[in-house]
Amino acid sequence: MLNKKEQKPLDMTIGGLLLLVAIVYVAELLFAHPSGAQLTAGILVPTLNNSHQNYLAAGILGATVIPHVIYLHSALFKNTYNQTVDKRLRSTKFDVSIAMVIAGFVNIAIVAMAAAAFHASGNQHVAEIETAYRTLEPLVGKAASILFGVSLIASGLSSTVVGTMAGQVVMQGFVRMTIPMWLRRSITMAPSFFVIGLGINTTQILVMSQVTLSFGIALAIIPLVLFTASSDIMGRHTNSKTVTTAGSVIIGLVLLLNAYLLTTLI
Repeated sequence: MLNKKEQKPLDMTIGGLLLLVAIVYVAELLFAHPSGAQLTAGILVPTLNNSHQNYLAAGILGATVIPHVIYLHSALFKNTYNQTVDKRLRSTKFDVSIAMVIAGFVNIAIVAMAAAAFHASGNQHVAEIETAYRTLEPLVGKAASILFGVSLIASGLSSTVVGTMAGQVVMQGFVRMTIPMWLRRSITMAPSFFVIGLGINTTQILVMSQVTLSFGIALAIIPLVLFTASSDIMGRHTNSKTVTTAGSVIIGLVLLLNAYLLTTLI
């Protein structure tokens, strides 16, 4: 998919964009001043009081554990040149762990910032990206709104690149089909332009797409857990029973969340 010279700069670029988003939201939290006690309580004892909160939770899950990126990680693992399998496994574990920590922090920071800046100030009506951008300036300062815009650009760029690459991996690995790069990128960006052109609420579509991704998590993780638990496939790198059990429990929790969400939407 990528040669050695292409992959390293790309890894650094995506990592840099993710780090930029994380730094921006650290600054946003400093501007918003959320309650430390309430933030800690919400992290330790999360609650879902209604179907709307469950819907948003599924969206956050889908945006954090992006299912198609699992296939991309597998492809990038194969393309790690001049490294032993053990070294590739260690580096992949490290990369994925760091990425998940950053993604989790960013999602927590977004919720905390929104709660502190909007809800606490009586602006519960703020539910759109455009409104949030305009409302941030009078509430917490112009710098906060500018940083918010920067974070959107950085996250959008990284998501576009990763999504395009993941699509390429899936097409090449499952349907054995390749298409020109310009066509692949056009197909990737077409839905966004379609939504904008029709004037559809972009925030609702964004959340809906993330919720849809949450339903794909189990589809990606179930084969992963099964394959990595097979000694015939993995040899001495087979996952331990503890890891396999933990993966199975996570799959069960995701399926329960999806099932509950479906019952509330139907």
